[in-house]
Amino acid sequence: MNSPTCNHLLNALPQVDYERLEPYLESVTLKLGEVLYESGDQMRHAYFPTTAIVSLLYVLENGSSAEIAVVGNEGILGIALFMGGHTTPSRAVVQSKGNAYRLKANLLLDEFNRGGASHNLLLRYTQALITQMTQTAVCYRHHTVEQQLCRWLLLSLDRLHGNALDMTQELIANMLGVRREGVTEAAGRLQRDGLIQYSRGHIEILDRERLEGRVCECYQVVKTEFDRLLPMGDQRAKSKHRNN
Repeated sequence: MNSPTCNHLLNALPQVDYERLEPYLESVTLKLGEVLYESGDQMRHAYFPTTAIVSLLYVLENGSSAEIAVVGNEGILGIALFMGGHTTPSRAVVQSKGNAYRLKANLLLDEFNRGGASHNLLLRYTQALITQMTQTAVCYRHHTVEQQLCRWLLLSLDRLHGNALDMTQELIANMLGVRREGVTEAAGRLQRDGLIQYSRGHIEILDRERLEGRVCECYQVVKTEFDRLLPMGDQRAKSKHRNN
């Protein structure tokens, strides 16, 4: 079942805040490779993924790109709307097809400007996202392609239901900003060691525990910060309980 509360941010809102937004949340289906924002675009909607995953990419003048963050059911696309920018230099591309809910930009800004729980939750999410962006930059500079691939796979899995995803090696190379041959070699080693099964763009994780043993520290730094800043219990249920 797909519902707005499958997105952890929406699910963490107090009941009164959620009920204020819920009538305006529009269900959308996101296709693999679909571009939600281009660099410099005026943002008209914020997106709350439920089963889709979206990559934020920085694209250079020569067309090459690298992923700076990934957003799934833990978060929101469109932080520039409430941080005062309304545009962003990054491109948002659907990495894993699925569902999301979108909200008109002015409604998100109105909710943020109310202050209170929604305001604080969105700011904490922004801090966590900045941590992911920062750690990703460090990872590109200091860690091997195999470690980067492990980090990317684990971050993706954390935002999916299940242990498999569809993604070609070429697309992964574009995400990581490396040559396809490097991804092929790294994926081949992980497959030979029994950590993943890769075939025709379909990747299945066979041994997550060993995959976590091969990843660099960057994955855990990001996960720890998200867990610290965004305790994802059902705040709406807690709010209802307190009022009864």
